[in-house]
Amino acid sequence: MASTSTAHILLSIFKRDITLAIRRGSDTFGAIFFFVLVVSLFPLALGSDTKLLQQIAPGIIWVCALLAVMLSLSRLFNDDFQDGVLEQLALSVCPLEMITFAKVIAHWCYTGLILLLISPILALQFNLSSNSIQVLFIALLLGTPSLSFIGSIGAALTVGLKSSGALISLLILPLLIPVLILGTLAVDAADTDMQYSVYLYLLTAYSILSSFFAPLACASALKIVLD
Repeated sequence: MASTSTAHILLSIFKRDITLAIRRGSDTFGAIFFFVLVVSLFPLALGSDTKLLQQIAPGIIWVCALLAVMLSLSRLFNDDFQDGVLEQLALSVCPLEMITFAKVIAHWCYTGLILLLISPILALQFNLSSNSIQVLFIALLLGTPSLSFIGSIGAALTVGLKSSGALISLLILPLLIPVLILGTLAVDAADTDMQYSVYLYLLTAYSILSSFFAPLACASALKIVLD
């Protein structure tokens, strides 16, 4: 009975966050528009040098995806904290760690998932091969969840602070550098017909570890703020 109640609460939180993200279209889709705009500017600025575009494409797409995710992180917990909803969630029968997990999954659905679906279209501007685009898609699928989970730690640590976006960036960027490196190396390896599966395995491991430890860290930070 308790497990059913917990599952119902988590599902309600997930649906609520998705609904709020749709209603806050300017915030949610602003990050997506930023991703599309910045990635599209590089081919226009660099011209038609196909080799150069292929070399820089993975790094540009990954960095822009990271920046787009960070743009939407500041409101992950802050709105609920300001409204008093976060305190009510902390008093529910559902553990705060699981609540933060549900909120981060919702965040990935309205940011990382959309970035993931758009990225193959944007990659065509860089003249990437079909195999490289496929590996890029898989790498983003495996790596973007860690962007949301690790980013949520910064969001939890800066709850209630003004101009928290810059602080979030300073806190989480060192932890996300391995994701950018592994994602870029996977696509580069595919482009040169080298073995790339090891990078995908490492991205998967990183996302799994972050999905386990990040909710624990977020819950601890939020409990400190609420107390």
